[in-house]
Amino acid sequence: MYDPTQLRTFLAVAQTLSFTQAARRLGLRQSTVSQHVRRLEDAAGRQLFSRDTHSVELTEDGEAMLGFARRLLEVHEQAAAFFTGTRLRGRLRFGASEDFVLTRLTEILERFRLDHPEVDLELTVELSGTLHEQLAAGKLDLVLAKRRPEEPRGELVWHDRLVWIGSERLRLDPGRPVPLIVYPPPGITRALALEALERQGRPWRIACTSGSLSGLIAAARAGLGVMAHSRGLVPPGLVRMPERAGLPELGEVDFVLVHGRRRTSSQGAADALAAAILGGGDQLHRPRAADVDR
Repeated sequence: MYDPTQLRTFLAVAQTLSFTQAARRLGLRQSTVSQHVRRLEDAAGRQLFSRDTHSVELTEDGEAMLGFARRLLEVHEQAAAFFTGTRLRGRLRFGASEDFVLTRLTEILERFRLDHPEVDLELTVELSGTLHEQLAAGKLDLVLAKRRPEEPRGELVWHDRLVWIGSERLRLDPGRPVPLIVYPPPGITRALALEALERQGRPWRIACTSGSLSGLIAAARAGLGVMAHSRGLVPPGLVRMPERAGLPELGEVDFVLVHGRRRTSSQGAADALAAAILGGGDQLHRPRAADVDR
């Protein structure tokens, strides 16, 4: 009933909320992407996206299709791997940004490990800037990290806005410097936050620095200050700061997959993990159930 090619196209649009970006990811024409989505909507008998000239959003039926599409593609790929008899082997050095500590990336990695038991997966969790440096130095084979939207490197997983977040009880004094909770350099969100405040001419001070997302969250929950964070990954227990706080716009950020430039024996495993992450990218917007209950 549902064509796997159309399902992959649907997931790409759902994750990027852009027909143009989905076309780039899939190497298709934008008209082909639109055709795939239209045919899938015809097969489902439901509208999956509400779209106009400025925005693309999932409908309620589109949200439901996300889970079905991901599971159908997983089964399809497992069957294909089983009957082709191809088994991936080797060592795969994968780096993931701290941003994904509280997401369901672990579930994607667990499925990958079960599907490819002969791949030795080594996970490094670091700041995005550090991961890009390690990838360039040949110390990693594949990286899932942030980049500035104007940067060309990487395959887009999803595009998001940065927002200011903090404790619901936090009140900023407009007469005092903004207390910041930040990653150390070369953190991308740190750089974007400082640039935004400098453009506004707003004084600031560093209230907490931590290379761990858990450390930043603890400081924010304690009301020590505000932090710049992806709108789609706001941790439980924290909220977006209201407009009356007078904080500047932070702009946008991309989450991308970047392969190492050197062709290694791990290339097949890296391609398979990248496909799994792209296929399950919508899961990365959702916290783990255990974290929601905290």
